Amino acid sequence: MRITHKMITNNMMSNINRNKDLVNKYDEQYTTGKRIQRPSDDPIIAVRALKLRTTLSELEQYVEKNIPDALSWMEVSESGLKNINTILTNINTHCNQGSNDTLSVSDRNSIVENLTQFKEQIYKECNANSAGRYVYAGYKTNSSITYDTTSQDVKYDITEKFDGTDIKKISKVIGGYTSSDYDSANPDKDKFAMAPTLIENIYRLRLSYDKMDDVKMTADDITYTETTTDPDTGKEVKETFPISNLGVTVENKISTDVDAYQPQENQIIYLKDTGELIMDAGMYEKLRLQGEDAISVSYHKTNFSEGDCRPEHFFTCTSTDQYGVVRNYEKTQQQIEYEVSFGQSIRVNTQITDVIGTDVARDIDEILDRVNQVLDVENQLANVNQLLSNSDTTTDQKDALNLLKEQLTTEHVLKSKLMRDAFESGIGNSEKYQAQVNIAIADLGSRYSRVQLTQSRLEDQRIDYTELKSENEDVDLVDAYIKLTSAENIYTASLSSVAKISKNSLLDFI
Repeated sequence: MRITHKMITNNMMSNINRNKDLVNKYDEQYTTGKRIQRPSDDPIIAVRALKLRTTLSELEQYVEKNIPDALSWMEVSESGLKNINTILTNINTHCNQGSNDTLSVSDRNSIVENLTQFKEQIYKECNANSAGRYVYAGYKTNSSITYDTTSQDVKYDITEKFDGTDIKKISKVIGGYTSSDYDSANPDKDKFAMAPTLIENIYRLRLSYDKMDDVKMTADDITYTETTTDPDTGKEVKETFPISNLGVTVENKISTDVDAYQPQENQIIYLKDTGELIMDAGMYEKLRLQGEDAISVSYHKTNFSEGDCRPEHFFTCTSTDQYGVVRNYEKTQQQIEYEVSFGQSIRVNTQITDVIGTDVARDIDEILDRVNQVLDVENQLANVNQLLSNSDTTTDQKDALNLLKEQLTTEHVLKSKLMRDAFESGIGNSEKYQAQVNIAIADLGSRYSRVQLTQSRLEDQRIDYTELKSENEDVDLVDAYIKLTSAENIYTASLSSVAKISKNSLLDFI
């Protein structure tokens, strides 16, 4: 075959271009540090790179965003729970002190002041928030657990549920006098003949609020549950009935009425000012075996003070604002979950109903009320003693004052006993609330540990996938430099060879 000059030239140009392409390829690898510059260079490497980059992107989303946000939420929640637990410990300590018989007036005032502060602070902790989101509020993260200011514009129709164990036996002192009942102009000692008495075996179902709206409660507002057997299926069926089915009537009163704590047979007394349902032993026997959430009480409240709990976080209720806008709230488990790994979500929130209810505030308010009653009687006794110390006091006046003092002393003894009982109840109740808080802390802690373990695993995965990605995409710079240098030498040699050959032309053969 005859080799023409054109064939030699074409071959030389082809070889030069191929060598130049190799120089360009290794130069791109060396300068970019990547094996390929486009998918067509190596489709297998390109496909694997896409998969590894997608996985790494997801890992970074979990490790750098989702998990830190979840941990932050849970850390705020845990801090609040531990603070609540500490406050309950302090409440327990003060209740122990308050049950002491030898307390002075100043000691009691100090305890009352501290308990008031504890009550306020325990619900301040419930308003803990993370990045503007209230962590104990379930799905309603823009709504605080308690009122920041007084609210009188929104009416709530509340349905609160109880079981038989929520009905407690209480005692009450009825009767009694004050120093203002004494008339120096007409010192009739017979006026103080009736001694204060202690009524026991009163059964009470305490609602979560006091100072209710002036709306009468009826027997239809209180329901109970009965369990029957379906004759067709043989399965147990729970049915709800109004309390009137038991032949019960509801009487509306206020706590200052003479017979407010003396219910008749088959009668429940509703005290709207204190938020109490009072019943006798017979009524208690009918309801004491009711199971969880089997007793339901519906009532109405509009006036809320600063620090009061918002009903929507605790109960099934309906609110109606001043413009007539109605909102319905259902008491449900509201779990906020974060996706912390591939196909793995975990609950980050702790709902307020899992931590604490409104009973803490009601218990402390009751202790404060009992203490204030004792302090009031002590003040009345001080006034009577001052009147007796007056040298101008007549015999009749002294007789009336001494009898008044005797009755006040009796009242003081009875109310002091109730005060100590309230403090002792506070000891047991605070321990019960602490147990519930400790369960919430333990549950939150276990979920927090799971997120930390997941975080550790994903960080290890991210390191592994980063190495795989580097092995798949990155070039060895030393090897790339050697190849680039070799390609450059070959390219230079080919140019030199072409220069020598291209000097010959047709004239050289003539």
